[in-house]
Amino acid sequence: MELIKSLPVNPHHLGILPGAFNPPTLAHLALARAALEYVDAVLLVLPGILPHKSWEGATKEERREMLRLITEHDDRLGAALSAGGLFIDMVREARIHFPTAEPHLICGRDAAERIISWDYGEPDAIDRILGEFRLLVAPRNGSYCAPDHLSHAVRTLDLSCWDEYSSTEARRGEVRLVPDEIKEMVGRIYR
Repeated sequence: MELIKSLPVNPHHLGILPGAFNPPTLAHLALARAALEYVDAVLLVLPGILPHKSWEGATKEERREMLRLITEHDDRLGAALSAGGLFIDMVREARIHFPTAEPHLICGRDAAERIISWDYGEPDAIDRILGEFRLLVAPRNGSYCAPDHLSHAVRTLDLSCWDEYSSTEARRGEVRLVPDEIKEMVGRIYR
């Protein structure tokens, strides 16, 4: 993991917000800030490999720069580029930089459902995975309720009205959906 913007604190509880960030939106920042209710700091992580998407729109370098710009004025937000592309890869890489921090993966309801229900090929795999990190889940087009046996590892973030903030809409010219620090850059990249 390459830190784009490091954290000046050594967090006890670290939020990890993975995303393609094509481009980062106000919803990404709202999600990170909502997670700060449960964690000391949040690292926005750009995957080095996009396992379920292709690199379209902004280049990896442009996305790195956008993450640096939107996190540079908040000491509790950092940014990183992962070598991998899977959530577990990002958690394990973050542990190298923050070995004493308890990791919390930040995601929306849709991602939480995929993580929890994925067929990992072995029974109780999700129990072992959630032994490595906790989930902080934001409602996205509905709330998420974890299965009872996993509820100890899943918390719901108090965040509403972020469904309308989509990177897709920002790419279509809705620069009102992105942080001020990157509006000009977004306008130039996605025209």
